[in-house]
Amino acid sequence: MSTIRKIAVLTSGGDAPGMNAAIRAVVRGAIFNNLAVMGVMRGYQGLIQNDLVEMNSKSVSNIIQQGGTILKSARSKDFLTPEGRQTAFDNLQKNNIDALVVIGGDGTFTGARIFAQEFNYPIVGIPGTIDNDIFGTDYTIGYDTALNTVVEAVDKIRDTASAHSRLFFIEVMGRDAGFLALRGGIASGAEAVLVPEIDTDYERLDSFLRNSYKKEKSSSIVLVAEGEKMGGAIKIAEEISKKHPDYDVRVSILGHIQRGGSPSAFDRVVASRMGVSAIEALLDDQKSVMIGMVNNEIVYVPFNKALKNKKPLNPKSLELIDILSI
Repeated sequence: MSTIRKIAVLTSGGDAPGMNAAIRAVVRGAIFNNLAVMGVMRGYQGLIQNDLVEMNSKSVSNIIQQGGTILKSARSKDFLTPEGRQTAFDNLQKNNIDALVVIGGDGTFTGARIFAQEFNYPIVGIPGTIDNDIFGTDYTIGYDTALNTVVEAVDKIRDTASAHSRLFFIEVMGRDAGFLALRGGIASGAEAVLVPEIDTDYERLDSFLRNSYKKEKSSSIVLVAEGEKMGGAIKIAEEISKKHPDYDVRVSILGHIQRGGSPSAFDRVVASRMGVSAIEALLDDQKSVMIGMVNNEIVYVPFNKALKNKKPLNPKSLELIDILSI
């Protein structure tokens, strides 16, 4: 039998639509299993500052449709230090908290893994990041909503691009991963996609612009992940403008609009399933694992495995962009 009687939940790192749905599922999943729950405000920093609040079923009413996170989020330099983590552990002990659920990305899981090892403390992670770059899960919470936001924005930009025969470079989030740009490019009919995982092939892009675009296209959309090695959409647009001064080149940076908004139905369902599964994992004496989803089934992924491996882009999706852009 599990000895867990009381848990805490926190959100850390960049916010993602669906985090509130996950918090709701964790809280109600815990209550269903007769566990007490506390919410940690502002992530690991709140844990260090003992900023915890008791939570019940009413605490998470009417939040499933809200973006952001009711528990707030913050970066914590103090948690990077042994002294900071010791303070966090002392506060967990002081509040009689037996286990922790953390919702966030790879930075959040890195901190959780170190903390769990240092104090032999039960922690389960839920992947919440719009980048969808966590190894061991097909989807992360927030990715689907952000993807739909990107597609909606690109559709609107294409209207004005077509009206004025313009070439648009649209920058989307993805400092280290191009999943949002790649899938967004396919869904919005972009003519090209530039991602951090692949060195930009300027010869191919230049050939496309000289041939297909000039001869056949009234407008073109190129999606650029912010982590693209050239330096993003602005730098690339500058280079293209120099080579093709006759093109009407424009840049649009979508920025933090991609993080906000009401989560999609898909994100709400994924977050709900993962939240309840996190409680079940703790009650099953699982430690230092992330809740993932593979082929629509819940899986437990060790933090070490999730952090050690880099999630690859699907090469078939890259081919799809080339095929559909002719």
